[in-house]
Amino acid sequence: MDIQRISAFAYNNEGGNPAGVAFYEKMPTKEEMLRIAKEVGYSESAFLVKQDENFRIKYFSPEEEVAFCGHATIASAAALAQKYGEGKYNLIINDGEVNVEVQNIDGNYFATLSSVNTYSQDVDTQYVQRVVDEFNFNIEDLNEDFPVKIAFAGARHLIFVVKDKQKLVDMEYNFDAIKELMKEKELTTISILFSENETLIHSRNAFAFGGVYEDPATGAAAVALGGYLRDIGFKKEGSLEILQGVDMKVPSKLFVSYESEIGSSVKVSGYTRLID
Repeated sequence: MDIQRISAFAYNNEGGNPAGVAFYEKMPTKEEMLRIAKEVGYSESAFLVKQDENFRIKYFSPEEEVAFCGHATIASAAALAQKYGEGKYNLIINDGEVNVEVQNIDGNYFATLSSVNTYSQDVDTQYVQRVVDEFNFNIEDLNEDFPVKIAFAGARHLIFVVKDKQKLVDMEYNFDAIKELMKEKELTTISILFSENETLIHSRNAFAFGGVYEDPATGAAAVALGGYLRDIGFKKEGSLEILQGVDMKVPSKLFVSYESEIGSSVKVSGYTRLID
């Protein structure tokens, strides 16, 4: 079986988040996909089956099936372009459909993902406190202009925005405790963010749910963040850049854009690179 290894959201042809991508005639069993994801060893691998003009796609971390994964979708777009050519592809995920558009720019594939409709959800203060207690920052370190919410754009992400960038740089957490707390709310990641301005966000993403301490680039969280920023009125429409993975020494850049209609699709784009 040919498993491609592609890094999504590369920054200057370095870094990014690697994913495995595999094509099948028929979708394998859950056990088989989980086994392959463990063997590949990346935070997620994507499995695709062609269905008429669409592609059914499933995502697996080394420990769990994941409802939706942005970076593995961007990596899959590059694999689709290699196999079928540049253009637009429709992907059927567990909770709806997304589409990707991919083009070759100076020898590297640049892909754009359009998410499912988004929403933001309030979180009870007791749960927020329990989560914060397992991190190395306090409630007082959070920026009051950005209320803690669960943001959804295919998967659920808890949003924390800190006042001081150094809190982001120094981020640590109790892996086992956070993993259990994430399961309670069916969270895929916990996003720890610092807003430099309206067009630049710095991000770190805890991915204990998937058995990985941290993701260097998280497309699903990026589109959820776009919906969240629109919902709270911080940036009602337009575009922004997200820098992630810098503190892991795996720099990644994600480009996010969206329109003003609450709940509508959010786009995330990035460059890919093939891993030898």
